Amino acid sequence: MSEPQEFNVADAVLTADRSGAVWWAEKRLLAVADLHFEKGSAFAVKTGQMLPPYDTHTTLARLNEVAERLQPKTIVCLGDNFHDSDGPSRLDESAKRAITALMRKRRFVWIEGNHDGASAIALGGECAVELELGPLVFRHDAKRGRVTGELSGHLHPVARVATRVKLLKRRCFVSDGQRCVLPAFGAYTGGLDVFDAAVARLFPDGFRAYLLGRDRVYPFAHSRLSAYA
Repeated sequence: MSEPQEFNVADAVLTADRSGAVWWAEKRLLAVADLHFEKGSAFAVKTGQMLPPYDTHTTLARLNEVAERLQPKTIVCLGDNFHDSDGPSRLDESAKRAITALMRKRRFVWIEGNHDGASAIALGGECAVELELGPLVFRHDAKRGRVTGELSGHLHPVARVATRVKLLKRRCFVSDGQRCVLPAFGAYTGGLDVFDAAVARLFPDGFRAYLLGRDRVYPFAHSRLSAYA
């Protein structure tokens, strides 16, 4: 097993977990972004596009694995928890039981996202536009300009790095020590290049990207990454 990939945000020591979650060991807090539960069923209802209806269960299985491994006291979901505001009503009973089990004996906070608003509160837990804990603030969409201690989602960052044989594209965390944008955790989520203006403008002095590998997280300075042509 590789060593944990730690980084600091506003002096809080965080771990970029291989699952795509952030772990704050001091507070025993696990944060994930952009679950987009029920994206498959949303496409079926709204567009008639029939995606395999397994995204929610796949995402829940990954979330349960990291929760079992790290045993957090608090789980924070950074918005777009569902792909649309009707998502909670389309959950099957098995998924509802899995979410209830994740909430059991711990604090569970749904941050409101642009896709789902506060709809996830129907399942229990807490719901908030943002959450402040110590030096950190958890919100869905990063604020423009310079901030300190912000963890956000929304942008689904991905990065490319050149190996000796090919270009690899991976979901990633992006941080400059003052803020961090988390990768999308959901099974059916796409990604936005870290050099896209929506991401890059948040880090005017540069950043490090922490790319998700199969068994570990790989850190790269932005200068080591390959921008999209």
